[in-house]
Amino acid sequence: MCTRLVTTRGRGLSRQAISQHLAILESAGPVHSRHQGRYKFHDLNTGRLERIVTRWLRPDIPEGTPMKIHLSSVFVDDQDKALRFYTDVLGFVKKAEVPIGDDRWLTVVSPEDPDGTELLLEPDGHPAVKPYKAALVKDGIPAMSFAVDDVHAKFNRLRELGVHFTQDPLETGPVTTAVLDDTCGNLIQIVHSK
Repeated sequence: MCTRLVTTRGRGLSRQAISQHLAILESAGPVHSRHQGRYKFHDLNTGRLERIVTRWLRPDIPEGTPMKIHLSSVFVDDQDKALRFYTDVLGFVKKAEVPIGDDRWLTVVSPEDPDGTELLLEPDGHPAVKPYKAALVKDGIPAMSFAVDDVHAKFNRLRELGVHFTQDPLETGPVTTAVLDDTCGNLIQIVHSK
């Protein structure tokens, strides 16, 4: 790279200077590096630059992208039990597990959308959480709602796995719902819209 810059561009930069510039570009995102044997290859990552170019070429388009849901949480009384239920029974997959004191930053995602919205299995240790959860359960209010392709089929499969439902499938116009107990202090709704 140094030779090419000197001979074709008339630039006199040292290897160290080039390495420093590439390190800055890599940390900012427009350059991605990879090692192959004893060589290091640098590739241009245009994704970070697309927003800037779009803004320059199309100033009539509002800056930024629409907001999307990145993370939601459900308060659980036992993270290990919750992880088993949400993965082994409901079919989610573990995305992140980071120790934080006695608890963990523990998230699950849909296997069909591993980079989509994460569900944080959040410990319910805060004093306000348990009364809040108990009030929701007492009034039959789900803490979370998950979309499924067929509520009746999912209800039958989960019932066979021993899941307790507080509401059997109920059709209300274009929407079918059922409500289950997640064994961790929450009611969870499964829903399908026609």
